Amino acid sequence: MTIEIGAAGSALLTIFAAPLLAGAIACALTFLFMWPRTRREGWVRFICAIAMAGIAGPFLLAALHSWWPTLFVSAGSVMALCGIDASLGVAIVAVPMLVVAALPAWWLLGGVVRWLDRRRDQDIAEIARAAAQAVKDVRNSL
Repeated sequence: MTIEIGAAGSALLTIFAAPLLAGAIACALTFLFMWPRTRREGWVRFICAIAMAGIAGPFLLAALHSWWPTLFVSAGSVMALCGIDASLGVAIVAVPMLVVAALPAWWLLGGVVRWLDRRRDQDIAEIARAAAQAVKDVRNSL
């Protein structure tokens, strides 16, 4: 029995495989530090990590490529020296960066939820002012 997925399915698998893998690795790493209290928390962490790898990961990769473009070229060269397709060198650099992008997902989500919970009785304008003040305070502290 063979399964035919076609060109569209292959493209979707290619696009989503790296963030899915990176999110799963990042989620497993966060489980090593703090085991989830409930099954729901575990699934939320997993989904957050995959979403962050898929959303923030490409931005991190673009920033890394603009800052250090020779890293991607040399990774391709190393793959070619090993007799492997040079295009796999991009994946060798990309997947760890997607994991790095996915690692803080759970803690960022928790921080945002706690921050919003403390402002439960405020309207949207007051929350926006508080957010602007928080950004201003962080900028002044740097």
